Amino acid sequence: MLKSLIKSACKVLVLPFLGIMLFLLLWNIAAKNIQTSLGEFPGPSAVYEQFETLYDEHIVEREKAEKFYQRQEVRNAKRLAQDPTYDAKIRDYTGKATFFDQILTSLITVTCGFLLAAIIAIPLGIAMGLSKNLNSAINPIIQIFKPVSPLAWLPLVTIVVSALYVSDDPLVSKSFINSLLTVTLCSLWPMVINTSIGVSSLEQDLKNVSRVLRLPVHKHIQKIVLPASVPMIFTGMRLSFGVAWMVLIAAEMLAQNPGLGKFVWDEFQNGSSDSLARIMAAVLVIGFIGFLLDRGMLQLQRIASWDKSATTV
Repeated sequence: MLKSLIKSACKVLVLPFLGIMLFLLLWNIAAKNIQTSLGEFPGPSAVYEQFETLYDEHIVEREKAEKFYQRQEVRNAKRLAQDPTYDAKIRDYTGKATFFDQILTSLITVTCGFLLAAIIAIPLGIAMGLSKNLNSAINPIIQIFKPVSPLAWLPLVTIVVSALYVSDDPLVSKSFINSLLTVTLCSLWPMVINTSIGVSSLEQDLKNVSRVLRLPVHKHIQKIVLPASVPMIFTGMRLSFGVAWMVLIAAEMLAQNPGLGKFVWDEFQNGSSDSLARIMAAVLVIGFIGFLLDRGMLQLQRIASWDKSATTV
């Protein structure tokens, strides 16, 4: 028993720790031997220092915002004291978005784009899995659009949104809509394909049960199709979430939309001595968030699926 616990602890904790330490060592050695136009390539210590700097910048910006709103409140209070009919307004703080603000923006955008894709892809995949004729009609379209790069979709999306999304007081910014739709278009396909495969692979015994019980179509889908297809559906969702995150960063860089991609591009254009370390910090954060998104989807799969042994790969 003790031997088994030690082996499990070694696999879960010790081996990943050793792998990370080896990676940091090799990174540090390689960084010391790479000279760029901006100086030495940043090693782990330089990137860690930039994380501290980015956090300090975030705190300073939040303090500026707080003081900005306090000044507005004082000014409005004075105006109201002089004129009770005055319509006091609170204007939004328009200071520079910090690194952590950009992270939040990217997370909101990728989540909205992914959910929109899921709303479209899962019902379409179920319909394709249930109907061979519909699958034959739509599958060629999916195979054509599946390999299209987000860099090709983004200009088209931007032009269409600019033409159709016209408002003097928009609910959300055009940049958000552009990024969201680009993410949606590129993350649709894995979900559609995996859902349709999961539904079409339904065991004949389960189909026979549905026929014997004479279940209506909606009950057949609810009670038979969905429970049996959940593992494949979630596999598609995991793949799509990973694609969505990668697509979003590329779209933000190309279109200069707010988010982590814009942060990376701005630092590249800045070209200061700290730019490389700040870009590397962003790269690590992008990778870590992608890992967390994947683990989150895996946990949701384990909760929703009858198969509690979902892979951790």
